[in-house]
Amino acid sequence: MVEISLPTEPEEVATLLESLPNSPAVFLLWPASGQPWLARTNVLRRRLMRTWSPVAERLEYHLAGSKLESRFLHLELGRRHLGADYRREIRLRLPPYLRLLLSNDFPRTQLATRLSSHTGVGSLYVGPFRNRATAVQFESAFLDLFQLRRCIEDLAPSPQHPGCIYGEMGKCLRPCQLAVSVDEYRSEATRVADFLRTGGRSAIASAAGERERMSAEMDFEGAARAHQWVQKIEEALSWRDEMARAVDELHAIAIVPSAKPESVELGWLRGGFWQGFRPLDFIAAEDGRAVSLDSRLRDMAATIPARCEVSALQRTEQLAVLSRWFYSSWCDGELLVVDDWEKIPWRKLVNAVSRVATAQRKSRGKSGG
Repeated sequence: MVEISLPTEPEEVATLLESLPNSPAVFLLWPASGQPWLARTNVLRRRLMRTWSPVAERLEYHLAGSKLESRFLHLELGRRHLGADYRREIRLRLPPYLRLLLSNDFPRTQLATRLSSHTGVGSLYVGPFRNRATAVQFESAFLDLFQLRRCIEDLAPSPQHPGCIYGEMGKCLRPCQLAVSVDEYRSEATRVADFLRTGGRSAIASAAGERERMSAEMDFEGAARAHQWVQKIEEALSWRDEMARAVDELHAIAIVPSAKPESVELGWLRGGFWQGFRPLDFIAAEDGRAVSLDSRLRDMAATIPARCEVSALQRTEQLAVLSRWFYSSWCDGELLVVDDWEKIPWRKLVNAVSRVATAQRKSRGKSGG
């Protein structure tokens, strides 16, 4: 962070602005009183020359090597300085999640844009999705694999309940009509939760095992039906966006350019908690020892905690920033989504770091920076 007191004379201000780097940054212009003006830019010097105002008394700026780092800085400074309406001021849109309401007497799914503090206990969240349309499509496709209710009412089960079309089609266990006990319905909800937590792996493993067993028993018709079921599960999972996972099982590593030369930034997401950036330098160590990139990445990953103490709203906002960057057309790095933190694909990570570092060198070579 750099803080500068602005002179009052226009000539002095022009000289000062000319000395600033023309680099990506997030900046604050502070007036004598009231809230500052917060903005982000790819060309700090040029932007300030256009927008400088005589009422500004102080400039504060933070250089950023990537659009992802810039947006995290924008969020942090907006939350700190812009008051309760900061999210509207910085135009932060919260992405949709699929929520399984486990605390409900008769669990069901719904779409939500905010995580609760009871994630993994009273509710299970899957996301973040690219937009509401893809979340709706995935919800519809995966519910076709189960018999969970799709109604949103608070049920008062009774044999006289009229039911709905899904019950008639065999796509719901009809708890509203007492067709099953609470425990039987809960058992189906548990299967749904296992499916979402494992990203469908539990269902595919079960169906594939059944297919192999029937093939071994020469029951080819049964094996064909099991194979069709595997395909149906895979088709439902194909509607899931790339980042959409059970939030408590969402692990990813963002590899982005750095503001420092011969360096990249690694942003770490573990268990749905954003752990910030860690710099990875390529300058040789002073003692001349050569340490493999693979080893350095493993050592860095070992320092990432399993969770951090942030509010549910902060966690929601951080995931919103990360998903907005990843799903955008202006993503200026790579995101490696990791299914199992204990089995990070190190070769893929090394290759991603190399690609981003190479692209950064080429970009700076063209710009002369």
